[in-house]
Amino acid sequence: MMATEKDTTVIADEREDANAELPKPAKVTLAHRLYTGQISYDFVAHRRRWYIISAIALVASLLAVLLNGLNMGIEFRGGVDFQAPVQVSAQTVPEVRDAVASLGLAGQDDITVTTMGDNKVRVQTKPLTPDEVVQVKKAISGAIGIQPDDVTYTQIGASWGQQITTKALIALAVFLTLVMLLIWIYFRDFKMSIAAIIALVHDLVITVGVYALIGFTVTPATMIGVLTILGYSLYDTVVVFDKIRENTKDILSSDRTYSQAANAAVNQVLVRSLNTTIIGVLPVAALLFTGWFVLGTGPLKDLGLALFVGMIAGAYSSIFIATPLLAQLRERDADMTEHREHLERKRARAEVRASAQSKTKAGSSGAAATKKVALELDATTGTDVATPGLVDAKTVEQAARQQRARQPRSKRKH
Repeated sequence: MMATEKDTTVIADEREDANAELPKPAKVTLAHRLYTGQISYDFVAHRRRWYIISAIALVASLLAVLLNGLNMGIEFRGGVDFQAPVQVSAQTVPEVRDAVASLGLAGQDDITVTTMGDNKVRVQTKPLTPDEVVQVKKAISGAIGIQPDDVTYTQIGASWGQQITTKALIALAVFLTLVMLLIWIYFRDFKMSIAAIIALVHDLVITVGVYALIGFTVTPATMIGVLTILGYSLYDTVVVFDKIRENTKDILSSDRTYSQAANAAVNQVLVRSLNTTIIGVLPVAALLFTGWFVLGTGPLKDLGLALFVGMIAGAYSSIFIATPLLAQLRERDADMTEHREHLERKRARAEVRASAQSKTKAGSSGAAATKKVALELDATTGTDVATPGLVDAKTVEQAARQQRARQPRSKRKH
């Protein structure tokens, strides 16, 4: 009885083990599938499509700059900056703007009125004469209820603004030059420098075009934002190029062309680039919202727009412009052309070999299917010998073997 219970327990345990659920395989993420090449999108092969989209954006930006122009801030065009202490309220800005506009000063259609914190108002105008400065001070003081002497002002000459503009352009040129040299030294590939610089100029033109189209004021904060987004775009491009360098290290001994290796690199870092862009854009969007809708104007608004547009354009150019352009430039080199032709010849030979093998297999299988064995049926099969029939090999194999009856030894011929 004990042995029977033990056997029953063992059988029950075996059944429980058999019914137990097997561990589920780990879920494969999209990033892993992109990295391993299970799924991919051919960004490089569709480069003409991306070039057309970028060309449309660049033409629209240039037309916006030529037709609308840039709304240069007082720091660049010169003017007068007035500041006055006041307890800021919702009516402070419109009341001060209406008071200054009511003076009817010539050429003062774009008066800028902003608040600085909650205890100061700021008014920026174009260059004024001494008499016009006095009038504006009185208008501001009358609107907020203070003495004219409490309103301070600073005159910014147009020559000083021109110097700032020149220095900003020089800084931009130096930045681009150093970037080109740095990428050339780091990757030891001058074509990577060309592709990266073209992507940076692409981002710069689009950002400036958006400023011209929307009409935001270009201030020193804008220049800071532009230099920041150029650095961000450069970082994103370097990440992609570094992966391309890794994939093309032994390209001449591999079965992939340069374009295929570059496209694989883009897919491998795609999720990382998207995540980095989204994480970076979210706080910038909050900064832009605060400067545009809460404060109305000021450095936050100008800085936020440059960062927002530039970061999105930088992520786009790194994937859709820099990499396809680099692949196009490298494919024109003699070694890459020879390697590509070698792979095409190798692929053609493989296709011919595969076709020949498939034809051989098809012929042998057809012969086996149609193979018949012609046999003259013996009288024992019940068939007329004069009209023999044809049977296949399978029937012959399944038929019982018949042997002649052996004669006794005495009747055999000696």
